[in-house]
Amino acid sequence: MNFKQLTYFIAVAEELHFGRAAERLDMAQPPLSRQIKQIEEELGAILFNRGRSAISLTQAGERLLERGRSILAQLEDTKLEVRRLGQGAEGRLRVGFVGSATFGILPTIIKSFRANYPEVNLSLNPMNNAQLHRALVSRELDVAFARPALRDPEFVTKELMEEKLILALPDTVDTGGRTVAKLERLETHNLVLYPEHPRPSYADFVLRAIEGAGFTAPLRLWCMDLQTALSLVAIGEGVCIVPESVSTAPRKGMKFLRIEPEIAHTSLSVNHRLDEQGVHVHNFVKIAQRVARKQF
Repeated sequence: MNFKQLTYFIAVAEELHFGRAAERLDMAQPPLSRQIKQIEEELGAILFNRGRSAISLTQAGERLLERGRSILAQLEDTKLEVRRLGQGAEGRLRVGFVGSATFGILPTIIKSFRANYPEVNLSLNPMNNAQLHRALVSRELDVAFARPALRDPEFVTKELMEEKLILALPDTVDTGGRTVAKLERLETHNLVLYPEHPRPSYADFVLRAIEGAGFTAPLRLWCMDLQTALSLVAIGEGVCIVPESVSTAPRKGMKFLRIEPEIAHTSLSVNHRLDEQGVHVHNFVKIAQRVARKQF
């Protein structure tokens, strides 16, 4: 028995009249009667008591009507769910991000996406660049916000924003009211770098920028993430070179200075797999680009 035959049976069961059921189904009565007979033969059960002037459902017919309505309702629900998933209206989206993204445009992107697609379940995962790369390759993530951009021929990478590198330092350091810092400070303070593992990472990007400006950082203090690095700075353990957007969120125990001369710029990118076909991924990336254009 297929879904079309089940539809035939339900029409007859609800009308309790072959003529009216045939009219409802827009078909002739004889083929409808043959279909019902075929269903009864296949199931090995009489579904209708056939009288001279009326028909009624047997106990088997009543059970099939009950189950048949439930089956067709589930089919319609399934079709609707699949259609909504295909349109990106619901489903799951796994987003990975570097810690510094939370100080920039990521919160606005998430808020905008939730407003447009409230039924999509978002999974948010803080990671470093190496972890983001591995998770995209293994399909454990759908989208990754990276700094610097992930380099892989199997990825689509779109730059969202570019910003300067600045210096985070303890507020106990006397700067004499200055708003800029010289790299010479790195010779007398621990330089807090993150992440220590895996490498290469943002830490290597910072070290290359410093060396490119003709300086070295002889005193290095390693940690695993940005939040830990900022905590170490706040308690006076060293200074840290961070993206400018980090300074938008005031933090107790530290202050931020521009570096002169500028040593480098860093960009935040959104990345996904080249073979990604999910509509919700592409919708998310479009929103990320739109938010970036408005803010920068």
